[in-house]
Amino acid sequence: MEQNLQQTDEAEQPSTKWWHKFCLRCHERDSTPSWQPSWWARTFPFPLFPTYRQSAQRLCILMFFFLIWGIAYVELGDAVAANGELLSMTILVISAYLIGWLWLKITTLPALIAMLVTGIAFQNLNLVHMTNEYRKLNQDLRKVALVIILMRAGLGLNANILKKHYVAVLQLGLIPWLVENFAIAILSHYLLGLPWMWSFLLGSMIASVSPAVVVPCLFRLRDAGYGVAKGIPTLLLAAAAIDDSISVAVFAIILNALFSTGSATYNIIVGPLSIIAGIGFGALWGTIASIIPEKGDTYVVPLRFLFLFFGGLFALFISSLIGWSGAGPLAIVSSGFTAAYFWEKQGWVVNKNPVSNIFRILWIFFEPILFAFTGAQITISALDPDIIKMGAICLIACLLIRMVATFLVSFGCGLNNKEKLFIGVTWLAKATVQAALGPAALDLVNNGQTTGLPPLDEEKFAKTILAMSVLSVVLSAPLGAILIVITGPRLLSRTPASKTPNEVEPNTTSIAL
Repeated sequence: MEQNLQQTDEAEQPSTKWWHKFCLRCHERDSTPSWQPSWWARTFPFPLFPTYRQSAQRLCILMFFFLIWGIAYVELGDAVAANGELLSMTILVISAYLIGWLWLKITTLPALIAMLVTGIAFQNLNLVHMTNEYRKLNQDLRKVALVIILMRAGLGLNANILKKHYVAVLQLGLIPWLVENFAIAILSHYLLGLPWMWSFLLGSMIASVSPAVVVPCLFRLRDAGYGVAKGIPTLLLAAAAIDDSISVAVFAIILNALFSTGSATYNIIVGPLSIIAGIGFGALWGTIASIIPEKGDTYVVPLRFLFLFFGGLFALFISSLIGWSGAGPLAIVSSGFTAAYFWEKQGWVVNKNPVSNIFRILWIFFEPILFAFTGAQITISALDPDIIKMGAICLIACLLIRMVATFLVSFGCGLNNKEKLFIGVTWLAKATVQAALGPAALDLVNNGQTTGLPPLDEEKFAKTILAMSVLSVVLSAPLGAILIVITGPRLLSRTPASKTPNEVEPNTTSIAL
């Protein structure tokens, strides 16, 4: 054992060579004691190769994949054969994950960018085949991903922060979203030729901020002490959750009204009612989740996770079935927020409790599914160059408008001009909500539902919305991540590490109510 550890230490001598630093980023050190064969360190020196523990773990995952494939082949036959549709979809997801992981290690930019591009590449190189037979599976997997996104947003909302600083959170979570929503709707109507309802559908989706981009960047800044004194990272996380919740709910309401066969009066009434019903059902479900299972139960963590997860799936699917699509997303966020509120009283820290960790792990699997499948619906040869050009102009203009609006509405929040500018930069990134909602209209059109317009026009508008959702991710996600990393240390004040609290909360004297 001592000999193995000594050999490992010799193989890990520091080096300034670029390849050594790159390998260290790919194969992180493991400081915990571990066993490995005596010949491993000589044959596979670290960090050029992963440690024995890391290699064994990845070998297990690879063996699990082949075992699952073998079982599936016995049961499903040609669908998972070499040219099978299901196998090509599986390879797409695995490739998206690996390429995304490599992209993250090389650039430190969000992996979702590479996952999306991988999906586009597979589709346009004819490496993946998705026919109508598996279209429903594709749609359902994206809905599961949406449940995970929204539940994490709900579980991450801190009731104490909302109570103390609700004005600042609502200012930053709602007003910039409204401004960008209207800006996108107006510009897309005149530049892209979308009808007004379709324009506002696009606006409600594009205006959402991406937690998948913003949260990791803010956490890195928070851990380094930037903005901690005024609680800026924590404030932005709460505002982002509000932004995403409203975006998904409004998108679902507009989409339901577009494809509804009911009267205009019915659609007007259903919108507010679905909001009330969604919040009410979610609050009730979250309250029940704090009572059952009993907090001292041996299996309290998996039972609470399943309670929230299946409740969220039920809310999303049943609300879509009855035509109250806006209720489902709000119910998911509301249930997560209510459960986290009561769990905190029982000793679980908000957004760091075991259930939140399970949803975080689950997102690791569903992130490549969501972004790879969204990218795989884009056929470059079928895109209208004018749509891409006008769409890019529309997006860039609206991002600038949102930045200015965010800077202006930050007055009264106890922030200086540099901090207001940083918040404006933070609010630029798009990704998760756009990937989850972008194909929704096209799914309905392909399923035979209609808005009353000619079928060719409906398909054109739906494809425009899908193209805009992908374009928004490709343009804004890397830009937002880079700007947050670059501007954070320059625009935010830094608190020494020794004074940085473990659980950061906005300073009550810094944010005016």
